[in-house]
Amino acid sequence: MERKIRVLITDDHILMREGLTHILSQEPDLEVVAEARDGVEAVELATVFQPDVILMDISMPNMNGIEATRIIHRSSPEIKIIGLSMFAADECATDMRSAGAVDYISKSDSRNLLLKAIRDSMSPIP
Repeated sequence: MERKIRVLITDDHILMREGLTHILSQEPDLEVVAEARDGVEAVELATVFQPDVILMDISMPNMNGIEATRIIHRSSPEIKIIGLSMFAADECATDMRSAGAVDYISKSDSRNLLLKAIRDSMSPIP
């Protein structure tokens, strides 16, 4: 069996983290390695766990997802970061991509779109 895609979930809402962890735990090729409550914790846990993918909420206390993405991308560009927001793609999506995110999805998007974004982020670019 191929190695699982290791995911770090970052969101300041515990129900969102638990929901995402539950969704991903149902997938045989995905593994949640850690959960972060804010950008500061995401930066620390990214260093410790070196996940393949980080699901990064944009609006969080202490350090927002855009700044955390910038820091993580600078030190570990191999980690794929997918921005998450309650808002549809807008200037936040542009800011996340500028900071180094490979994708951006809305929290109102479907489970299938989330799973596709994670898997696609790990696919080699043709």
